[in-house]
This record gives sequence, structure tokens and C-alpha cells, in this order.
Amino acid sequence: MSEIRTGLGWDVHRIAGGKSLILGGVPVAAEFGLEGHSDADVLAHAITDAILGAAALGDIGMHFPDTDLRWQGAESIRFLRHARELVERQGYRIVNVDSTVILERPKLKDYRLLIREKLAQALGLEVESVSVKFKTAEKVGPVGEGRSAEAQAIVTLRREQAG
Repeated sequence: MSEIRTGLGWDVHRIAGGKSLILGGVPVAAEFGLEGHSDADVLAHAITDAILGAAALGDIGMHFPDTDLRWQGAESIRFLRHARELVERQGYRIVNVDSTVILERPKLKDYRLLIREKLAQALGLEVESVSVKFKTAEKVGPVGEGRSAEAQAIVTLRREQAG
């Protein structure tokens, strides 16, 4: 017998000049980055929240508050690893990740495999279990106007139970 849980994650960050654009732990060539307390990896943050949510362990802000100087400029891939460790301690394993980055520019298709590989490594998954999609906002709203970037993620966990 097994227990299946699903978690939903979402994150948004403002676009800012003079910053590096990091998505899924991968530096992306762009003339801007994202503003945030850590490295502002919107994709890693959304996936971290989805993992934590699936196991009812709160959200990224509870574990890595932006008031804690330890996390200033931190690589968000660390947050993913921490969330994975937490759910594994509760007997869960991550089954798969489906995620979407919403960003008007730059085009990201050439980064897809590298991002999937980096995420899979951090989460202890095969690349085939990590989906990363890219969308624009069709020039609508803050993302479409080039003022922010968003990411969404769904994570499935499984816990095997004796029975």
C-alpha cells in the first residue's frame, strides 16, 4: 500500500538590472536577473514550495526566511536539497516534478536539458522525471510587460506503507 501526495508551488520575482538570471540552478545569459534575498531562482523556489506543500511542511519562507542573513545571496538549489531531505525523513520519495517558467525574454529552450539535469541531480531523480516548460505571458500583466518572472510547479510524492 502506498500514499500519494501532490504539492503545488508558485513564485514570482521582479526583474532587475545588474543581477544574474538563475533558473533551476543554471545561469542563463540575459541582460537582467531577478531581485530577491537569495539568488532569486524563481523555478527552484516554486519547486521547493511544491515539495514542502505535498508533505504539509509549510512553505519556503518558513524554512528560509528573507530576514535571515544566512540565506542572503544563497544558491536556491540548496533549498531544493533541504526540502528533499525533509520529505525523505518522513518516508516520502519524490516521484516527479512538472514545472513552468513564465518569462517574456530571453528564449529559454536551449537551457531546458541543462536545467532538467541540474534539478534532477538536486532531487535525486532521473531526468525523465523532471519536466520544465517555458511560456511567455503574451505581453499581458507584469510578466508580459517585462517587469517580473513567475514559475509554477507540481510535485508528486509517494510513501510506501506496510500493509
